[in-house]
Amino acid sequence: MDWEKPSPELTRILEEAAEPFAIIERRKMFGCPAYYINGNMFAGVYGTQLFLRLPADTRAELQSSLDAKPFEPIAGRPMREYMAMPQEIWADAAALDEWMRRSVEFVSSLAPKQPKPRKGS
Repeated sequence: MDWEKPSPELTRILEEAAEPFAIIERRKMFGCPAYYINGNMFAGVYGTQLFLRLPADTRAELQSSLDAKPFEPIAGRPMREYMAMPQEIWADAAALDEWMRRSVEFVSSLAPKQPKPRKGS
């Protein structure tokens, strides 16, 4: 698998877009910046893609209106519930804020993820 470094531009854009949401935690996923709520990932950057976790109806809306694609960090293996956001969204701060809010709302409604027990415990 070829690994792409996260785009510095997208990393900065996502960092700025995540600032208003006090309930989030920043961690790494695939060696790239990702954001979590209650242990559930809701947004991140992978190479030149900015991705968000969204409910089914919102993903369908995004695919039909903007021809967006599911987020696939490995070709042929899309991550369920995640969409790679088109440039027209992440290039527009107001549009990105709206989609971030949708993602935060959806992921905030999910049950908190329980940490996996450490090996050897």
